[in-house]
Amino acid sequence: MSDDHTHVQRFFGARAADWDSRFPDDGPAYEAAVARLGLREGDRVLDAGCGTGRALPPLRAAVGGSGLVVGADLTPAMLQAAVRAGRDRDGRLLLADVAALPMRTRSLDAVFAAGLVAHLPDPARNLREVARVVRPGGVLALFHPIGRAALAARQGRRITPDDLRAEPRLRALLAGSGWRMTSYVDEDARFLALAVREG
Repeated sequence: MSDDHTHVQRFFGARAADWDSRFPDDGPAYEAAVARLGLREGDRVLDAGCGTGRALPPLRAAVGGSGLVVGADLTPAMLQAAVRAGRDRDGRLLLADVAALPMRTRSLDAVFAAGLVAHLPDPARNLREVARVVRPGGVLALFHPIGRAALAARQGRRITPDDLRAEPRLRALLAGSGWRMTSYVDEDARFLALAVREG
């Protein structure tokens, strides 16, 4: 396991037990972001970097009982917290790295990724791997329950022009990884970039 993975696992592992209680009001933002994916009954969707699984209930509601919901995360403690919260009833949980997803090529209709992109060690390569498992025309949602400025303020830093989630930079990153950005919203209350898997 690389140093990048060890750092991510340490960071989130130490925070897993109280993660949900630290951000108790995020549920409606997750529901609204999932709604923007346009999922249908029977769709197959991955929550990449699912953490404690907060997106799994709205994803399950969107795809129904005939759909497939998978939550993948690199940190065992986050997946354990998802199980304690009962969210494993809404989707299958996998200990997995988005850099090497244990899924067939073009097997999914959509990917939801909350807070993931900033933690990717090689964003272009990692987003190509996410694209590999999504069918052409499938959708990717890069989401955060607060916008870039609010998140930077929370973390005591300033936004710079080279911020990975800045629209021009993210648009180019996605285009180089097999995606076409279709929507970009960056407000205090949410960040949401939607992209379609190119053919």
